[in-house]
Amino acid sequence: MGSSELSDRSRRLLATLVREYIETGEPIASQHLARESGLGVSSATVRSMLAQLEDSGYVHQPHTSAGRVPTDRGYRVFVDLLLEGRRRTKPPVDVEHRLREQAERSPLIEDLLASVSHLVSRAARHVGFAFAGNPVAVLQRLEFVPLGGSRVLVVVVSRGGQVTQKVVDAGEEVRPDDLVQAANYLNTEFAGLPLLEVREAVLARLEQERTLYDELLARALRLARSTLEELPKHHAFHVEGAASLLATPVQEGVSLDTLRALVEMMEEKERLVHLLNQYIEGPGLTIVIGEEHAAPGLRPFSLIASTEIDGSTVRTVGLIGPTRMHYSRAISLVDGTTQAVCRVLRDAN
Repeated sequence: MGSSELSDRSRRLLATLVREYIETGEPIASQHLARESGLGVSSATVRSMLAQLEDSGYVHQPHTSAGRVPTDRGYRVFVDLLLEGRRRTKPPVDVEHRLREQAERSPLIEDLLASVSHLVSRAARHVGFAFAGNPVAVLQRLEFVPLGGSRVLVVVVSRGGQVTQKVVDAGEEVRPDDLVQAANYLNTEFAGLPLLEVREAVLARLEQERTLYDELLARALRLARSTLEELPKHHAFHVEGAASLLATPVQEGVSLDTLRALVEMMEEKERLVHLLNQYIEGPGLTIVIGEEHAAPGLRPFSLIASTEIDGSTVRTVGLIGPTRMHYSRAISLVDGTTQAVCRVLRDAN
């Protein structure tokens, strides 16, 4: 039974269960749901409905004598219901006021984003982040042109026809056929990805495979690195809230190792930017819940982000916290704050 096949009554019951679990952190009993759901049905009927929801993967029972708690799939139904017919909300007046004060003290976008990440992190008690940048160039193809001896012209063509060229010394003479094969390998692996993402992947692969037995592959990666590592970073990014992670209760099912991994990701900001580039496809809300994350280490968490595109600039404000979070508050906070950031920056200009 998919979420679209849930009856209205089942959705209402599931929404009540998720809402009560978010508030209490305790498994929710059928008697409590019968009272709070407003469905006017007996506890026996609620138990039957819960059994169906459990069979379909929306809830589970931690212990045989306990009530039910939502799964990530159950949270997704709840969030989708929140978004149905939702109107955009304005941020709290004090948030926009503080941002305007910050903009008056310093017109630098870096300083404003630092204030934004601090404000949303403190308001939600989760990890807060703020991003501003130009749309990222996407790799169309990469070519290696022999210039004689060990010199090679590296040509990077981005979508839209933007071309970057650099002459590189390969350290030894390379046959034209080998250069064609090296370029074909890189294009197969990375064409269609943002250039910054390609650069990160190339550097990571070189780091992981220092003893590559395939000299052609090693040469391709080295030639690509020599050009891609000099690409400018056209973005500003701030993240804050490590202390809130460490305060996450054990019952949220988040291990200390997982918390440490996320803290490390916060410190290596480019990894979070890489994550956002994967998730955010355009303006509006982006919500990724638990098992929807590609990275296993992030599956105990949910990510909520709001993005606005103003001319050629992308601006995103977001939160990362346990899957048991106050989604309605978090959505309103990040969406309203993103609007406020855009207004403040437009007025400052």
